[in-house]
Amino acid sequence: MSLDTTPRGSVSIECLANGPIETNSYFVGSAGEWVVVDPAWDGAALVERFYAEHPDETLLGAVCTHGHADHVGGVAGVRAALGEACLYALPAKDAELPAQNIAEQRAMWGIDTPDPGEPTRLIAEGDTLVVGEAALQVMEVPGHTPGGIVLFVATQEGNVAFVGDTLFPGSHGRTDLAGGDEATICHSLKKMARELPSDTVCLTGHGSATTMQAELARNPFMSR
Repeated sequence: MSLDTTPRGSVSIECLANGPIETNSYFVGSAGEWVVVDPAWDGAALVERFYAEHPDETLLGAVCTHGHADHVGGVAGVRAALGEACLYALPAKDAELPAQNIAEQRAMWGIDTPDPGEPTRLIAEGDTLVVGEAALQVMEVPGHTPGGIVLFVATQEGNVAFVGDTLFPGSHGRTDLAGGDEATICHSLKKMARELPSDTVCLTGHGSATTMQAELARNPFMSR
């Protein structure tokens, strides 16, 4: 795909690690509108926190980089708090995954995750989510899950990508869960290396952020 790297608007990003396995939930805002990317847990509390800090702005809803339970666990609470107009965007190729992975994580780790319900929007390669003045561009990066995506946004502050569990500093996300595939995720990492500008800040699903420049220099999976 061809990403639009023209800077568009100013963007604010706030991160909160929450949920049973410390997933990074990101609030992304521009010109008074916000979304929460990967609301991991207790969505009602996430919404309450948001409006306590931004009482005059609008939270549109949730966007998930993939369908694993620890990335959709807060969606039900966000939807209950925001009402019928709440956005819930999920990759189209992961549409069936939340129910499957909720059951899988319950069996593996005893985590009982709230059902996020049916998405209000299914997203795929080339789609754009407009938030205020910003455009979150969808890039498909399967391998961790069949429908995993990166959300890329070119801003006045620089290039940012929400990479979910596809990329981690020096490594990549696990591929041993249902729907994961090692060869596919390595192909996706090579795609990211081609498409994302080297100065892109990569905000990961767990742990610390990285940059494409750093990963191109040190991540052995980027060139496999």
